[in-house]
Amino acid sequence: MNRKKLQKLTDTLTKNCKHLAERQGVVVGLDRNAFRNMLHVTFRMTDDMIMDRVFRGFDKDNDGYVSVSEWVYGLSLFLRGNLEEKMKCKISDCFEAFDLNGDGFISKEEMFHMLKNSLLKQPSEEDPDEGIKDLVEITLKKMDHDRDGKLSFSDYEQAVREETLLLEAFGPCLPDPKSQMEFESQVFKDPSEFNDM
Repeated sequence: MNRKKLQKLTDTLTKNCKHLAERQGVVVGLDRNAFRNMLHVTFRMTDDMIMDRVFRGFDKDNDGYVSVSEWVYGLSLFLRGNLEEKMKCKISDCFEAFDLNGDGFISKEEMFHMLKNSLLKQPSEEDPDEGIKDLVEITLKKMDHDRDGKLSFSDYEQAVREETLLLEAFGPCLPDPKSQMEFESQVFKDPSEFNDM
């Protein structure tokens, strides 16, 4: 990414966010609430749990703030590269968002929790948790290639490469294409500027 594009991303953060956190008079970045608000307003993300995981993905130094450099780096991953780079980045980002406890696996419990939050409860169902448990088992049969009862990054990547619809199997964790294009058109006069990064 060239210097001009980096500066535009930086300017976007500082112009659009009125609540950059400060420590001892120095701007440190966005705190969790301001970052989540920006995800919601800019990229129409609504799932609290996923937004928290995206925050942790952006906050590389784990200081509780997304600094300007972390913001630019995180956005460049969302918006840059050829198809293979974008796919590898998106697979990694989604896996990290779905691995709720950060242990390197998506467990049955994590799948259950995410699916429970994303499915609508039918009023006629006696025990809706049973349907979710069944869905977890179906998901494992489809995605758990090494059959160890949990999804490793390798399992997840292989399943997504075989069927791209599985990328956000446990809920949305990436900006939708329309929101992404709107963001790019606000930041860059020509949204295709990112296509050659």
